[in-house]
Amino acid sequence: MATIEELIVEGKKKVHSTHAKMLLADLLDKNPLELLLHLDEEVTPEIEQHYYEQIQKLANQQPLQYVIGNVNFYGNTFIVNPSVLIPRFETEELVENTLNFIEYYFPQKDLKIIDLGTGSGCIGITLKKKLPTAQVTLVDISKEALTVAKENANLLDVEVTCVESDFWENITDRYHIVISNPPYLKTQEEVEKIVVQNEPHLALFAGEEGLDGYQKILSDIKDHLEDQYLVAFEIGFEQGDILKSMFQTIFTDALITVKKDLQGRDRMIFALKKKA
Repeated sequence: MATIEELIVEGKKKVHSTHAKMLLADLLDKNPLELLLHLDEEVTPEIEQHYYEQIQKLANQQPLQYVIGNVNFYGNTFIVNPSVLIPRFETEELVENTLNFIEYYFPQKDLKIIDLGTGSGCIGITLKKKLPTAQVTLVDISKEALTVAKENANLLDVEVTCVESDFWENITDRYHIVISNPPYLKTQEEVEKIVVQNEPHLALFAGEEGLDGYQKILSDIKDHLEDQYLVAFEIGFEQGDILKSMFQTIFTDALITVKKDLQGRDRMIFALKKKA
């Protein structure tokens, strides 16, 4: 049987050293740093075979998160597969800022929250974990994505409502919090090859200007807002000005805020209607 060190050495011949260690650590249920303390430990033939299969998938330009089958988001492990977008750190920032708004402006416990285009469910499920008394609805047009979201809700032991819908199409209720990371890439936008070849285009691209998703959501949004509300969107780094203008036209009685990510780029937009 091969040792941990031998497998890492072989894996590094095809993929980045860090990825080789992360794959093996995941298979052995260890922290990657722990591997260094167990280099002489032998690995079963079954794990060895699985490891080499995963190494080959990485070598074939499949994302690490899909190969492993999960990703850490806001401190929780979410299942991901090619039916859903891989959650990014910028989306964690959207959640963090939204929670800050809620804590300050929405002290009530019976909040109704809707996550439009939920994908893996990472946004809505994280909010439910942090706000256990809230009613959270996850919406996606993709049956396959909703299957992943339901599985994540079960694994993380939260009760949410899942609805198959093209944004508002099958939604009749009103909400205090409307949150979304919709597709916002332009049709012709240059995207990393590993992203465009693996992640669902439905969750990435939104027309020539990358605005189709926002326009769909905003066209009917006023019919789905409570008197006090927060609308929170992740946005493309070049979309801050145009979306702020769109928001100001629609949410005439709300405070509009564009926030930057940790890299200093426009990444989130919020519309807050305070209590009268």
